[in-house]
Amino acid sequence: MEDKPPSRPAFSPQHWCYGCGELNPESLGITFEVDGLKVIGRFTGRKEHQGFPGVAHGGLAATVMDEAMGWAMYAAGAWAMTARMEVKYRKPVPLEEEVIVTAEVVRDRGKWLEAVSEIRSASGQRLAEAKGVFVRLPDEIARQYQDAFTTDEEPARS
Repeated sequence: MEDKPPSRPAFSPQHWCYGCGELNPESLGITFEVDGLKVIGRFTGRKEHQGFPGVAHGGLAATVMDEAMGWAMYAAGAWAMTARMEVKYRKPVPLEEEVIVTAEVVRDRGKWLEAVSEIRSASGQRLAEAKGVFVRLPDEIARQYQDAFTTDEEPARS
């Protein structure tokens, strides 16, 4: 991999992210690496993620790909949130086996960005794919998030 995300400051809200936060006990624990404009993540579903026996719930697969596309926004230098997402399930996503999720921004239309993602088994079999449309956050909100995610100071308590 070419790039790794910068180390997270002590008080970054990213520590508590549902998809990748290492301090969140409910986190999916996805670990990502950034390779140019592409992100590559590793994920292992737990029994708590079950839909049918031995298979991850379909919503979990969608969540994993949504998280990956969110990281692709980071790789593209955009602060953006999901506006629309379409998922195609190809094969069941197994539990207790590591899968690979990838994503990248494929089109930047200014306010709108388009991304694609897929989940593959360790052997390379495509299990699910998604495409999404993301909306850039207004500049002021993007700056607030940028500050919150990159500061090394404890946030003020109200």
